[in-house]
Amino acid sequence: MGIDVWIDRAIPADPVSPEPEAAIAPRPAPAPADSTVPTSTLEQLKQQVAACRACTLHETRTQTVFGVGNPQADWLFIGEAPGADEDQQGEPFVGRAGLLLNAMLKALGLEREHVFIANVLKCRPPNNRDPRPEETVACEFFLQQQIKLIQPKIIVALGRHAAHSLLKTDQALASLRGRVHSYENTPLVITYHPAYLLRTPSDKGKAWADLCLARKQVG
Repeated sequence: MGIDVWIDRAIPADPVSPEPEAAIAPRPAPAPADSTVPTSTLEQLKQQVAACRACTLHETRTQTVFGVGNPQADWLFIGEAPGADEDQQGEPFVGRAGLLLNAMLKALGLEREHVFIANVLKCRPPNNRDPRPEETVACEFFLQQQIKLIQPKIIVALGRHAAHSLLKTDQALASLRGRVHSYENTPLVITYHPAYLLRTPSDKGKAWADLCLARKQVG
């Protein structure tokens, strides 16, 4: 099961201060716009994501990575966070892991345009470090809204961080695989992240079994 075919400062006081004529209360600063208001379209949600400053990741990102694919897809694949290639291109899964994901899709009889691909985080963590809990919480609204707007028939969580975020658990990935979970009444299947499979190709067979399990839920 290879990549091509994926089957197996202070100010000094004035010396003399004049007596003020009247005390003037300072004008309060305007409240920031709420970037977590439910939207009716993915495009509106994408604009909210692009404007987000909810965590420190906005200071280091090149751009946000919202997601890509069919807005009415039956299949929703959710990864961990953008990497360097994704941060530059603004699209998830475009590096070597993306090539493998494309091959996995093809083995299912799907094309990238048929599904929707997103990440738990919409900004790249510096040096591709693991997402921090506060970052995941800051991004959670956006992922929840993506799921509500797409209304997929099946969600496939790619890797431990996606699984933990969606299921609110810290169980090992091995104990989460091989069965169908539920997220807001949508079937959810857990499998390995493609980047992991590139490092551990011997587990590609297990990932294929996970995908077959997910396919059974779509019908």
